[in-house]
Amino acid sequence: MLKDITIGQYYPSDSPVHRLDPRTKLIITFLFIIIIFFVRYYTGYLYIVAFMALTLVFSKIPVKYILKGLRPLMFIILLTFFINVFFTPGETILFSFWFLRITKEGLHQAAFMTLRLLFLVTGTSILTLTTSPIALTDGIEMLLKPLKAIRFPSHELAMMMTIALRFIPTLLEETDKIMKAQMARGADFESGNLIQRAKSLIPLLVPLFVSAFRRADDLAMAMEARCYRGGDSRTRMKVFAMNYLDAVAFAVTALLIASVLLNAYL
Repeated sequence: MLKDITIGQYYPSDSPVHRLDPRTKLIITFLFIIIIFFVRYYTGYLYIVAFMALTLVFSKIPVKYILKGLRPLMFIILLTFFINVFFTPGETILFSFWFLRITKEGLHQAAFMTLRLLFLVTGTSILTLTTSPIALTDGIEMLLKPLKAIRFPSHELAMMMTIALRFIPTLLEETDKIMKAQMARGADFESGNLIQRAKSLIPLLVPLFVSAFRRADDLAMAMEARCYRGGDSRTRMKVFAMNYLDAVAFAVTALLIASVLLNAYL
């Protein structure tokens, strides 16, 4: 299950989406997240689905890979659905038992929140799958560069965010190895009540934290040994420049935003 998490992983390919400027993908992802919250009718989600399907086709990322990344989040998605179903007040009651009540408005709210969560996770996953950690760092730093006028540490913030994102797959792999080693020694992570399961995680969390701090220390020493300083004096092997692909991507995104807004307010 841990290996199914795709957040923070990079899927190498030579697709048009991979060749986009990282700043373009960051801006489009930010606009995509915002426009999701403006959807008011189910027809608006059809435009979102069409946009994501078009992105997946041009990114050459298998649909199974995206669906596999949603599996670890199914519990949160289902929990969000049922909370909205049973605890959203409404006038049209469809089912009632004891303190549980399902209303038409609750089903509508549950479906909207579930779809919104699915699209948010999928959209951000496509960003990390099509952008390498180094390109992501450079893109965030270049977008935050105007804030240097107020002495905002844009480079340091971009570096911390990318390192944290990059180490998600590494820590998940390390967690899987430690879990298998502890299970081979007789540890049980599945049986018992909630408190017993929480206690059984102690043999897993302690070595995981030790390994994470050790990796962080090794990374810091490696960066210092290579005289890494960053900031304005840092040069880049690849200089990013926007081209016609970025213009097309912005045009498609603008069409999506206009379609969703027209559907919601007209």
